[in-house]
Amino acid sequence: MNLSNWRRAMAFGSLLLASSWAQALTFAVNEGVTYRVGNDEIRARYAAISVDLSKLLGQPVRVEPIGDYNTLRKGLADKAYDLAIVHPAHISIGAIKSNGYQLVAVTKGFENYRAAFMVRADAPFKSLAELRGKKVGAPDEDSITSWMVRATLRDALGDPKAVAYTYTRYQDAVPFMVENTFTQAGASASNAIVKQWEAGGGKVIARSKPVPIKHFIASPSISPEMVEKVRDYLVGLDGTEAGRKKLEPIKIQGYAAYDGAALLNLGAWLGLWSDGRTAAAPANATAQARTTPAPTQTAGL
Repeated sequence: MNLSNWRRAMAFGSLLLASSWAQALTFAVNEGVTYRVGNDEIRARYAAISVDLSKLLGQPVRVEPIGDYNTLRKGLADKAYDLAIVHPAHISIGAIKSNGYQLVAVTKGFENYRAAFMVRADAPFKSLAELRGKKVGAPDEDSITSWMVRATLRDALGDPKAVAYTYTRYQDAVPFMVENTFTQAGASASNAIVKQWEAGGGKVIARSKPVPIKHFIASPSISPEMVEKVRDYLVGLDGTEAGRKKLEPIKIQGYAAYDGAALLNLGAWLGLWSDGRTAAAPANATAQARTTPAPTQTAGL
């Protein structure tokens, strides 16, 4: 091949590569509102899985980290993401109900995510009913934890507004608020935080219903047959040594199938919609209460 032909071949190859990349499937990854992980690190974590998905689906798969919940909501509403891992259950459930997304799998170890209501050791409260008119500390207002908190207090008190909420971005700040009496109670879904609270003598007076988080969903553009193939791949990852190595960078046990109808029922319990409409972010979701942060900061709400 002479130089001229070689250049034409290279140019044609580059054009094909660019065209293929332009047609790549977008794989959105959201890991919660408080993860401080760079986009390049997230892409690296999911690189091996995205390569496998590319082979399975017959198209390149591009990992797109999405940290902001409003950006995530808009992308799902616009069906801009072909595949997505969504930490906050309320957002993925909304996309399934209103935007045609399909539940592929949930993340093992996160099927029973629940909020614990913490009070001081010397507090007189023994039930949620006694918190009427009190202040309750909770994580980010648009976190799945806070949606669970409001639904639980609605069930207990008849009205989620029967208490005053103080929201803070990081879950570690919640026990700090309670211990220093900025609030009379606080809620967290972090097992580490709750265990530490109880080990220090603090009390847990109630827990919310369990809600699975970290959902893997697929857009309507992915056929049911391909969804089933992706589900089989994900569920099977922890069954082989090679698969477990691919899970190590994202620090999860694996994936599991889950009943889509049961998930929608949980969405109704959370109060995500009325009259068929999916709830948007809470009105003040971008406004954070000014609280003194705890010494460390726990990610993932």
